[in-house]
Parts: sequence; C-alpha cells; structure tokens
Amino acid sequence: MVLVSVNYVEKEIKILAAEIDQLKNFGCLEVSPSLEGLRDENAKLKYRLNVLQKSLQEERNKSVKSMININSRIQEIFRDAIKAAYPDLEKPPLAVTPSQQPKFGDYQCNSAMSITKMLPKTSEQKVSPREIAENISRYIPENEYIEKVEIAGPGFINVHLRKDFVSRQLSSLLVNGVQPPAMENRKKVVVDFSSPNIAKEMHVGHLRSTIIGDSMCRLFEFVGYDVLRLNHLGDWGTQFGMLIAHLQDKFPDFLTVSPPIGDLQAFYKESKRRFDTEEEFKKRAYQCVVLLQSKSPDFIKAWKLICDVSRKEFQKIYDCLDVKLIERGESYYQDKMKDIVQEFEDRGFVQMDDGRKIVFVPGGSVPLTIMKSDGGFTYDTSDLAALKQRLFEEKADIIVYVVDSGQSVHLQTVFAAGQMIGWYDPAVTRVVHAAFGVVLGEDKKKFKTRSGETVRLIELLEEGLKRSMDKLKDKERDKVLTEEELKAAQTSVAFGCIKYADLSHNRMNDYIFSFDKMLDDRGNTAAYLLYAFTRIRSIARLANIDEEMLQKAARETKILLDHEKEWKLGKCILKFPEILQKILDDLLLHTLCDYLYELATTFTEFYDNCYCVEKDRQTGTIVKVNMWRMLLCEATAAVMAKGFDILGIKPVQKM
Repeated sequence: MVLVSVNYVEKEIKILAAEIDQLKNFGCLEVSPSLEGLRDENAKLKYRLNVLQKSLQEERNKSVKSMININSRIQEIFRDAIKAAYPDLEKPPLAVTPSQQPKFGDYQCNSAMSITKMLPKTSEQKVSPREIAENISRYIPENEYIEKVEIAGPGFINVHLRKDFVSRQLSSLLVNGVQPPAMENRKKVVVDFSSPNIAKEMHVGHLRSTIIGDSMCRLFEFVGYDVLRLNHLGDWGTQFGMLIAHLQDKFPDFLTVSPPIGDLQAFYKESKRRFDTEEEFKKRAYQCVVLLQSKSPDFIKAWKLICDVSRKEFQKIYDCLDVKLIERGESYYQDKMKDIVQEFEDRGFVQMDDGRKIVFVPGGSVPLTIMKSDGGFTYDTSDLAALKQRLFEEKADIIVYVVDSGQSVHLQTVFAAGQMIGWYDPAVTRVVHAAFGVVLGEDKKKFKTRSGETVRLIELLEEGLKRSMDKLKDKERDKVLTEEELKAAQTSVAFGCIKYADLSHNRMNDYIFSFDKMLDDRGNTAAYLLYAFTRIRSIARLANIDEEMLQKAARETKILLDHEKEWKLGKCILKFPEILQKILDDLLLHTLCDYLYELATTFTEFYDNCYCVEKDRQTGTIVKVNMWRMLLCEATAAVMAKGFDILGIKPVQKM
C-alpha cells in the first residue's frame, strides 16, 4: 500500500463519515430495491472508509515506531509561535540549530534578530531583538519536548529538552529497532550510478560513482522509498564495430565456440591499434557497426559475447563491494531515439548545423547534438531518451545521476532540454546531478600506476585485502580470532576502509587515495569506527548479558540521564534522523560519516566517565551492572550499525 500522511487520511475519513451521515439522514442505509444505486454508493463509501481507517492505523503504528527528528519538531513549535506572535509578517525567518555549548541549552532559536529588520521602522514601534524573543517565547505551548526556554544575549532563545522525553525515545529505539523518520509519502527514486564501459576495465573513477551511488540508494531504501538502481552501461556505439571485426579475425568460429577472451582490455587495445593503423580493417569495422545497428543476428550475437565477458568482470567488483544494480545500458534506449528527435523537431526546437541536428537550451552556449550529419545518434540523444523514459515510464519523483563533475555542463543541458520541452517541472520532480571530484594519488596528481596507466579497480581491491590482513596480523589479531573471524575482519576492514575514505570526504572535492591513512585506527576512519563498534558490542558480552536480557531491560528499565556524559550521549544518539534528513536534502554523505565519528567519540567520553559494569578491584568479579548504561551502549551500537549499513560497510562482532 502506498504510504500516505496521517493528516491526509484523517481528512479523508472526516469527509467520508460526513457523506455516510448524509445517507443516513436520507434514510438510505436500509433501502428498497428501487434505491439500489444509493445502496451501492453507500457500500462503496463504507468500504473506502474501512480501507482509510486501516491505513490510518498502519500510519499511526509506523509513526509510533519512527524515530523523531527533534530539530524538525522544535522548528514546528517555533514556526507556530512566531506566526502567533507576528501574524502580519510574511514568511518570517526560522533559524533553529543545535546549541554548540551545553550552557546554552540543547537547541537555539536565532530568529529574533532577523525579525527586527522586518518590522516597520516607526519610532513608536522600535523593538529590540530581546523583546521579540520574549514575545515569541510567550506563544510556546506546553509540549512533550521542551523543558524550558531562556532568553540569552541580544535575543537568542535557548531551548532545554525534557530528559523524560529523551529517555522515552531511547527506550523506543531499543524496543522497535532503529527506524527511519516518518516520511510524508513514498517516492519513486531512480539512481544512475557506476556505469562502466563494455570492453574497458573498471577503474578508480568508477569506484567513486559505485560507492556514492550505492550509499544513496541504501539511504533512500531505508526511509521507505521505491528505489531503482540503474547501471547505465556504455554498451553501444562505434567502438563495437572494431571489436566485432577483431573478434571475427581472432576467433572465426565464435558463433559456435565461445571465444576464450581472457583479457578484454588487451583485446580492446589490439582492436584499437588495428583500427588506427589498418585502413582495410577500419572500413570493415564501419560495416560491422552498420550491421550491428540493423540488428543482424550474427552481429548481435558477437555484441552479446563481448558484453558477457565484460559483465562477468564487472560482477566480481560488485560482489566485493556488495553492490546490487539493474543493468540498463545505452542499447536499451536505441529504439526510443528516433521519437526523441521527432519530438524536438515537432516542437520547433531543432536547428541545422552542417548537416547536424542541434538543440539550444535557454541560457546555454553549447548545444546538444541529437543527430549527426550521417544520420547517427549521439550520447546526447541517448541521455535525453533515458531521461524521458525515467520520467514517463518509471514515473520517478527523484532522479539522481551520480556522475563525475566533468559531465556537469552536459547533464545540466540535458535537464534544461527536458524542462524546455515540458517533460518535467523542477518544482515537482527533482532531477539532480550528484557530482564528484577525481581521485588523486599521494603526490596530489591524478591517481595512476607507476607506469602512468589508470589504476585497475580489481587490483586496488586486492591490494586493500592484503594490507588489511597485514594490519590485523601486526595487531596480533590472528592469535585471538578463528580463521573464519579473521577472514571476516579482513574483508570488513579492507572494503569498509576504501568506502569510508571516499564517503567521508565531501563528494564535490577531489580526494587523496592513501591506504596508510584509511587503515589508520586513529581519527575519522573506518578502521577506528569498526574497532570502536566491536568494543561497544563486547561490553555486554563480557558482562554475560545476552540479547534476551537486553530486550527485557529495554522494556522495563528507565534510561537515566543524570550524568552530563549520559545526557550528551543520549542526545547524540537521537540526532540520527536529523542527519538523515539533511542528507536527503543535499545528498552529501560525509555528514553521516562525521556524525558516526562524533557518536563514537561521545561514547568514549561516556564510557570513560560512567561505569557500565562495576568489578571487584582484587578479584575482577562483576559486582554490579548498571543496566540503564548498558542500554545506552546498546542504543549507540544499534545506530552505528544502521549508519554502517547505509554506507555499505559490514561491521563484525569480533576484531
């Protein structure tokens, strides 16, 4: 069932109930056969009412389990208070942020200063920001979130949260698990990411798109959106002519015997060398392209063989990184391109330029070429066809292209063309280029091998596994872990560190690839967070507290937040929904990494200052277990685990 907001359902129920009452007033509930139509109508209304009430109950159950975005709730309270205090102000500013220092409370509203500038400047009405802050505070109702508000300085409103509210939310998290914040409705999201080219190896540039795109999909899926993970493969084009011609020469019986192409990259380079140096081969390559595009069966089979070899190599990478994609390459859109050109022509947007058909968009200096002078289509045409298919056939509410920054002008031009022709309204449908910078070596130049070649992705991942095992053995983990546990720790650290090193940087910036830095277990790295997570998980295990005991305690034990470090940790845990909402808005995943690091360091402060398990100093036997603190440990680990899951990182219980 499609998710709908509680408010919407309640409104619909009121309307339907009123309609049923009206039927009752007309005596139409017990009707004679002559009033069959009204009886049918009444039955339909009752059925719809029943469905909506059931839907409302489902939504209420979800909203009870959902984690609350506290910042959002505080903003709603202040929005209403400002409106009540200054009803004549149009779009008054709303500025609510977490406080930077505990002495200023937990949140701070800084709207008073901006409102001062908006009020009429007459001598009788000169009002200071502090007076405005006091006036806003008068309209803040009694509520479950706020303990008290205080006016500070020139007009800051400091907000102190209720400890019993925070305690209840932590208990709810432990009983219900880490649930996503409630969303208004379920959206359809298309994410275009990874997108390597057939017959070429995946390189470090594809690594960024794959990791960032997968993490975005995981976030959208967690909040309940319907997500289509698309791999827009480069699986069509003139390069296939030379590949097929070379295939015919090297393996003439390829139609009956599968050709043993071990190294497709070398095969591609060989065919490219022949294309550049052998005129006869070049002519035959062009003929192969024509036969492929006309869908000659033998040439389609040759094309599929080449694609299959590539696909198997790509899948090795995706299996290592635990990434799932639906393949929909450029070939998928070939049959749609003719209609795209026709549509732009019919609307009068096409200009001729030396035989080419081009389209300019408003404010754009570089046109899209939608048909070449020889009648062939281009990347511009296939990207327009892909955009239209995603909007009209997939009915996407959000489309995200996870593509490097170098494609920015091209994609913005494609989006502008889609708007110009009326395919979508950006106020309704969100189409966005989630751009990212390049990967640099430690010399701050483009990441290459010593010989100047592009770094092969599979070799990079293998190197990560080797270094991860070396690191674990340096720490003598091979002496305390079983072989199976050591292997799990190796893959967790290797791939976790590679992913985190990428995701922890603002994707808009270039970043320096360094195994030494990413495997360092100090600072904001996956190695540090994975070690921290296993330490937290081991606290209950070493105190002989199992999952069942923790669940029982979560239902029955009140979480005390009297110590300042307990209070700080409790609030930090509950910031999780706020962080996720920010990422949904700006698609910048480093915010989640920063939050997980903050959570881990806040936990360390708590653990150093608050005894969870008290032991006899002489014998080391457990004297007392402070169960509410064990629950804080468990809540921290649960949120960290969900954060790791969104980042595509697999933690282990022992390391």
